[in-house]
Amino acid sequence: MNSVNSNSIYGEYAEYLDKILEDLSRRFKNYDDYVLERTGEHGFEHITTRIKSDESMREKCIRKGIPETPYSALYVNTDAIGMRIITSFVDDIYQMMDYIRSFDNSTIIEEKDYIKHAKPNGYRSYHLILGIKTDYPDVNGNEKGIYYVEIQLRTIAMDTWASLEHKIRYKKNIADQELISSELKRCADELASCELTMQTIRGMIRSKLLQESNPTTSNDN
Repeated sequence: MNSVNSNSIYGEYAEYLDKILEDLSRRFKNYDDYVLERTGEHGFEHITTRIKSDESMREKCIRKGIPETPYSALYVNTDAIGMRIITSFVDDIYQMMDYIRSFDNSTIIEEKDYIKHAKPNGYRSYHLILGIKTDYPDVNGNEKGIYYVEIQLRTIAMDTWASLEHKIRYKKNIADQELISSELKRCADELASCELTMQTIRGMIRSKLLQESNPTTSNDN
């Protein structure tokens, strides 16, 4: 979306969405560089981003029974801008949340921790809606407007499970649906348990490396 489309549901505000997304992506890249320099490990594996397409946003407005207007697309709905951040370990997600909370130009409008409180089907992820104060006008007439960004944070294992579950869920007319759902839930729980074990191992390795780089003097005598 490189230019304003007069037919876009986002109207004159369409041109700002990519700029906001680029700025936020840059902030996360700076965070990753900082973590890498400090720990030798990346703060996250990768990020995927998107501006919700005009067609998808219009469909959402129709489903919700609201007008197909910039106000509906950018204020009533809060997912015009979306990001998914994939990390290696669970504690990387909470460290990134600490970073997000430190932003001086944004407020967390909504957050749902589906990691500590997994969905009944086994789905795990961290969801939040971020309200970002920008230098661009918004649909409410503010010169320094507020724009919303939907962010999902997942580990590699969580993202893999969610992708496979999504594919399976849309297979129709399959017998033994309850058994399949039970098996998917079991897989999710097993992955979560494995992730915690891997995280513990990483902690042990970090602790050992720290000891080796800072040996005590207790055995010098």
